[in-house]
Amino acid sequence: MRERIPVVVQGRGRARRRRPPAVRTLWAGAELAVTFGVLVLLLVVHQLYWTNRQAQASARDQVARLEQQWDAQSPARTGPGPGPGPAAPEPSESPEPPERHGPRMRQEFRSTLEQHPPPRPRRDDAYALLRIPRLGLTVPVAEGTSRAAVLNKGYAGHYAHTAQPGEQGNFALAGHRNTHGEPFRFLNRLRPGDTVEVVTAAVRYTYAVDRTLPRTTPSDGTVLAPVPYSTTHPALRYTEPRAYLTLTTCTPEYSSAYRLVVWGRLTGAASR
Repeated sequence: MRERIPVVVQGRGRARRRRPPAVRTLWAGAELAVTFGVLVLLLVVHQLYWTNRQAQASARDQVARLEQQWDAQSPARTGPGPGPGPAAPEPSESPEPPERHGPRMRQEFRSTLEQHPPPRPRRDDAYALLRIPRLGLTVPVAEGTSRAAVLNKGYAGHYAHTAQPGEQGNFALAGHRNTHGEPFRFLNRLRPGDTVEVVTAAVRYTYAVDRTLPRTTPSDGTVLAPVPYSTTHPALRYTEPRAYLTLTTCTPEYSSAYRLVVWGRLTGAASR
């Protein structure tokens, strides 16, 4: 009888030790933290870079479309109105022309405003252009301040309850300071006397920056009043009815804690 020899098979490696529960918990927490950090980084890149790129491209396209539309309508204009469609109602009162202009220029100013009533756009429609030479800025102006339909497209949004361009009262606009095209990012750089243009299908309105309110509360709604003033800073106020311009945005940068306000006055109007 042959003797049976036992065979022992050795493992190829040492048995892996199981990590203690505390180590496993720490490891899982570290993986979650890294994953969360990557997601936050992607969100920051999306907000600070991608939304700007998309909104700025959208705003440029809308500027080009408006200019092409106006140029196409211009030869067909047979009357003083802003183009085809129902005539807009006449403004109740024309703004006071700039005192520094001579009698002829004041008359031309009044004539332009009387011949071309301010636009009456539908909500969320882009109907004008805002140009600020000092900032190198040209963006569409749309009716309303909806984030999704107006502001997040890189447009300036018109506060619907305020005056329209050229009207006596307060033509007030809002715009993002950071992300989504950030058209008002450098609004703090404007100085008294700087020119701001608002161009519609029929008229180019010129405003001059008059004063800046560097910081006020979001609830300081009187900055949008027909004769604007600040409830938070009572010394900053206007006292006479005129055609005003108000530009508002969040401040400081990357925060919505306060509002930055720039005021201007209408100084000219000419047929486009």
